[in-house]
Amino acid sequence: MKILVVEDEPKLNQFLKQGLGQQGYAVDTAETGPVALEMASVNNYDLIILDIMLPGQTGFQVLDNLKEFGIKSPVMMLSALSDSTRVIEALDKGAIDYVKKPFDFGELLARVRAIVRKGEPKQFTQLILEDLNLDRVSRKVFLSKQEVDLTKREFLLLEHLMLNGNRVISKTEIADKVWDLNFDSGSNVIEVHISALRKKLNSDLIKTKVGLGYYIEGSVIKR
Repeated sequence: MKILVVEDEPKLNQFLKQGLGQQGYAVDTAETGPVALEMASVNNYDLIILDIMLPGQTGFQVLDNLKEFGIKSPVMMLSALSDSTRVIEALDKGAIDYVKKPFDFGELLARVRAIVRKGEPKQFTQLILEDLNLDRVSRKVFLSKQEVDLTKREFLLLEHLMLNGNRVISKTEIADKVWDLNFDSGSNVIEVHISALRKKLNSDLIKTKVGLGYYIEGSVIKR
């Protein structure tokens, strides 16, 4: 899951990036409305966490522009403005949630998970292939009922491959969905993670299509 955090307060911006990143989400950040719109127009974000009080352009104006540009990423508003008229305005403009500052980070995470569950039809909670089971809620992977210790990136990589079944996934798509904007396209980090996954899963389920990318071989059950 890829998230854009739009928050002009540097400490809170980095706190959200680090906290969400530790939960396995790929996180990009912006500090102004125009930058956020530019990023949202070229990246397919699963969620945008948007502050209202932004310099130059308010979060409400960003919401209007997202709609005008046809950007359909779900938006969670984040603001110290807690009066009901602000909440109503945000929801009427298309936001799907409104979190008031100061907030409990555990509650914010629960709201993010709720948005995932409400999301696209592809948002299944269990991905199963033979004796491999990936639980998207607990964010754990089991092989023959034994938990496999994966890093956050390894989990996201395996999740994306399993969601797409036998479809070949290019390195560009993997970088977009699993890594953030700081990803170095010239590095071999994807190959390293693929190799690590193969070793940990003790399996050849992950196939390489030379020059094209990677795919999971077999019929993945989604439920």
